[in-house]
Amino acid sequence: MKYRRLGKTELDVSVVGIGTWQFGGEWGMDFSQDDVDAILDKGAELGINLIDTAECYGDHLSEQFIGRYLSRRKREDWIVATKFGHHFHERFTRTDVFSAEDVVRQLDGSLKALQTDYIDLYQFHSGPDSSFDNDELWTVLDKQVQAGKIRHLGTSIGSNDNLHQTEASTRVGSKAIQVVYNRLDRKPEERVFPSCQEQDLGVLARVPLASGYLSGKYKPGTEFGANDVRHRHDPELVRSRLEEVQQIARNEVPEGVDMAAWALAWCLRHPAVTSVIPGCKNPEQVQRNAEAVELVEN
Repeated sequence: MKYRRLGKTELDVSVVGIGTWQFGGEWGMDFSQDDVDAILDKGAELGINLIDTAECYGDHLSEQFIGRYLSRRKREDWIVATKFGHHFHERFTRTDVFSAEDVVRQLDGSLKALQTDYIDLYQFHSGPDSSFDNDELWTVLDKQVQAGKIRHLGTSIGSNDNLHQTEASTRVGSKAIQVVYNRLDRKPEERVFPSCQEQDLGVLARVPLASGYLSGKYKPGTEFGANDVRHRHDPELVRSRLEEVQQIARNEVPEGVDMAAWALAWCLRHPAVTSVIPGCKNPEQVQRNAEAVELVEN
């Protein structure tokens, strides 16, 4: 495994992390604690130290799985990033709640679910600029940092071209940006990444496999089940993206190289990117994701 400094947090994170939206049951599979333990144990074995989750991946469900795992392991071996700003109601249904008072309740709920005294990176989760610009919110969050409940603050931008929230990061005390970035979606290269580099912000690239399309497993015409978030994607967009993936596989991926590992390494070659956080449904996928480091020079 390779490690990079996550911007001004000074945390050394593995360049491949583990995204855990799938633990909330919205990616076509329900997980057991044994499933989660096996995935995270494989990550630890491979040197992965970064877990990314959120309060709304299930109603703290993903966090609860991770918390039960951490309660039986060394907490300091892991860098745990979670998020705030949403109340989960049922699959694919959430409401935005970014008031300062409610966010403190969300934080306490996350700490309880994760069975930890502190969160390494607490991220504003895909909220509107009007919520982001609430000084009261950041004042309250800074107090939680001073109290030791949060080590560092970050921002997970909803639009991958949200320059407003990115440029304001230093002002509000946010030290990392999480953004959609992959071979099919390069928009952050234009404005967000230059701002991150100028401010020395860490960058977590989410959806680095483009919702699994860049895994190479799916062909045009693939249909996803009703309990899979991809079932809600525009069918024509899915078809065109999978056709583009086939072209990339033919023209860009070296022969004999796993496409998923190639796609993750492709993200990590950009100098702004600190780590990729792909989801994974089993230890075998964790292994394949980790193989991306063999394709990255530093």
